[in-house]
Amino acid sequence: MAIPISYNIRNLKLRKGLTIMTALGIALTVTTAVFLMALLAGLQKAFVASGDSLNVLVMRKGSTAELTGGFDASLFPILKTLPGIAVDKQGQPLASGEWVVVAVLPRENGTGEVNVSVRGIMPSGVALRLDEKGKDGQPKLKLIEGRWFATGQREVVVGRSIRNRFSGTKVGDNLDFAKGQWKVVGVFDSGGSAYDSEIWGDLNQVAADFDRQGGFGSAYLRATDAVSADALKNRVSDDQRLKLEGQLETAYYEKQTSSGGAIKYIGFLVAIIMAIGSSFAAMNTMYAAVAYRSREIATLRVIGFSRPSILTSFVLEALLLSLLGAIVGIVLMLPFNGFSTGIGNQVTFSETVFSLQMTWSVVITAIIFALSMGLIGGFFPAWSASRQEILAALRG
Repeated sequence: MAIPISYNIRNLKLRKGLTIMTALGIALTVTTAVFLMALLAGLQKAFVASGDSLNVLVMRKGSTAELTGGFDASLFPILKTLPGIAVDKQGQPLASGEWVVVAVLPRENGTGEVNVSVRGIMPSGVALRLDEKGKDGQPKLKLIEGRWFATGQREVVVGRSIRNRFSGTKVGDNLDFAKGQWKVVGVFDSGGSAYDSEIWGDLNQVAADFDRQGGFGSAYLRATDAVSADALKNRVSDDQRLKLEGQLETAYYEKQTSSGGAIKYIGFLVAIIMAIGSSFAAMNTMYAAVAYRSREIATLRVIGFSRPSILTSFVLEALLLSLLGAIVGIVLMLPFNGFSTGIGNQVTFSETVFSLQMTWSVVITAIIFALSMGLIGGFFPAWSASRQEILAALRG
């Protein structure tokens, strides 16, 4: 015969003070774990969402980033004629030669200056990215203010994160970097991807200002489908005329999540240490409950509840305590969901902005994490309760 769950809920209410203190201890551990997981989920979204599986990124062999290396502009016409490249409405191949460089901008809040990425891009590069669709079938990239830059003009469009975090980046403002001023004519939103931390301008204007004429740092090729993308990637790498290397854009940005590697390992170390502490707190609470309720446990045995029933009941009580802690911890973190921050990207040497993402995966993992603490902390006291001798327990 199983002990009803109302019995455990009533006991948690009776020991209100101890229940609240233990639940808060577990909640603080869950809060730390949720913060770290949300941080990593945000980083993952910023980098992985930047890539599209139909885009092939081309760089010089041996280059690990768009910022370094480069290849001669004479190779670009060969790239554009490779089979498998999609075309726009005018029948032109969706291929873009690009440069990524770094400029220094002052923060909006006056706390200093930070490197940001400036991307010199062909008109086809904008068209290529406008062609990308998200899981909902909607374009990933959209202009939310102003217009796109005009070819041949010293105009730029800025990502949403750039507009929010740096001064002089509103539509109509002038940005001062490289060899002069650039007029901000638009703001784009790429759905929280790393592109939101970039400034885009005309390829030739950017190349001239940063003395990069006659070549490209990278090229983007839009494939017609996933199979063609894979074939196109291999075709670029195998073509002996090019001496270039192709890779899927998704793979390139996934490598950049290594920027969060230190956060991941240090953070989880802290979370594990806190989890051990919380498990001991839960264990202490449950041992106290067993000692306080020894006569009650003996009475349960006398009226017919078996040892497995008592063991199950006490474990369930510890799990309820942990679930309460998990709910409190998750609620405490909710106000921080979507909070934006920046991290230095080790690949681009510039700041990438991302936001904390409390996804369902993060929430479910946090609950499982809390229940695991409750299970570990509650099992041994529950085992002790179920093994008590009836006469000894009744004597107190």
